[in-house]
Amino acid sequence: MGKASLPQRRRRAREIALQLIYELDLRPDLTSGEALSMFPFEDEQGDVESYARFLVISSAKHADAIDDLLREHIVGWRTERMVAVDRAAIRIALCEGVMDCTVPVAVAISEAVELTKMFGTVESSRFVNGVLGRIVRASDVKECCVEEMTSEETEKI
Repeated sequence: MGKASLPQRRRRAREIALQLIYELDLRPDLTSGEALSMFPFEDEQGDVESYARFLVISSAKHADAIDDLLREHIVGWRTERMVAVDRAAIRIALCEGVMDCTVPVAVAISEAVELTKMFGTVESSRFVNGVLGRIVRASDVKECCVEEMTSEETEKI
């Protein structure tokens, strides 16, 4: 990927994480470790691989809490009926912006919307934006304190 900027490397890590979380969603017999071990990371920069791994593991760790949030805030719609790509993008955004606070919530939502524009259906980006907005508003989520992290801590993510 060359000397891509941090935002470009993060975007690439999210794309990889989306694919792996999607796979895990469709193959519940697979563990996150198994899915990660099968992904060809050879051509990726180290921080891309490490952030993608972080997102996949975080998504698995917070799966129950995220599913509870989805069930609570998606009225008249079962999470199992959601498009799997949408569900994966929502999981990434909630991990980054709410559960682990690695990026500001607005950035997490924006990135999830962009992912669904690339990988989802025609309606995915609007749906994901609406669901995440509803969860954030109803949960009274405080803005993450990413700026309080040292630059060294931020670079490790």
